[in-house]
Amino acid sequence: MLAPMEDVSDPPFRAVCKENGADLMYTEFISAEGLIRDAYKSVQKLDIYDYERPIGIQIFGENIDSMREAARIAHEAKPELLDINYGCPVKKVACKGAGAGILLDLPKMQHMTDEIVKISTLPVTVKTRLGWDDDTIKIREVAKRLQDVGVQALTIHGRTRKQMYKGNANWEFIAEVKNDPDIHIPIFGNGDVDSPEVALANRNKYGIDGIMIGRGAIGYPWIFREIKHFMKTSELLHPPTLEERLDVCRKHLQFSIKWKGDKKGIFEMRRHYTAYFKGIIGFKPYRMRLVEATDVTIVNEILEEIGASFIAQNTLLV
Repeated sequence: MLAPMEDVSDPPFRAVCKENGADLMYTEFISAEGLIRDAYKSVQKLDIYDYERPIGIQIFGENIDSMREAARIAHEAKPELLDINYGCPVKKVACKGAGAGILLDLPKMQHMTDEIVKISTLPVTVKTRLGWDDDTIKIREVAKRLQDVGVQALTIHGRTRKQMYKGNANWEFIAEVKNDPDIHIPIFGNGDVDSPEVALANRNKYGIDGIMIGRGAIGYPWIFREIKHFMKTSELLHPPTLEERLDVCRKHLQFSIKWKGDKKGIFEMRRHYTAYFKGIIGFKPYRMRLVEATDVTIVNEILEEIGASFIAQNTLLV
């Protein structure tokens, strides 16, 4: 599964991930307050397309009434799933009691989830973290409370809120939930899966029902097909060639412009160039030019130049 990542998991990025094997994807997380106030940025995140299905819409917020109403609005976009974010560690979210902040108030978490499940005609899933910090890891209790009110699946990021994205994800706690005899819903693991070998090892060791990938897919949507192939055959696919990298980068750019227009579409692609061409010796000058380009024709000319230059030199990735 592709994780819901703010400013990353938009329709253009989801398109290239779907083409490369993602089975299930989620939107960026969407503010409940933004939805009920009809804020443009929040409403735009409800955009989903047939080629993306199945897809889940993820919402977050601290107010139960707002979350209930946001869930109703999200239903109008006709996703296959509705997901609740109980894992975002960012200060402006968590310190207001939303995202991972609700892990400090489990009764409220359970009540909020119950209210959303009651009004939902879609399966409701949740993504969360282990706890607020090492002293508040109650993930098995969290899982049981969520299961009791009707959540259909749970994704666990193997870090606490305090860790943010630092340190290593602890999959042992995820396994404790999966192997608890009282837990019957699917349990998905998330955190530090950046290769087929790690994915297979985690599935075999921890017994989880699926894997959610976030940062490992940025600039590398091929990770989904590589993992699936490795799990079926125990053989590693060859990494994408430079031609493949250029092709997917162009597709991503085209989708971005189509969805957000020339100016914003080009601007938002800037964060992806470094990742798409990671490891190419001597790429930095081209990256600077791509970041500075404001016209799609110029961007495509630079991409053509990259192809002509590095493919001709048979430049190796490091």
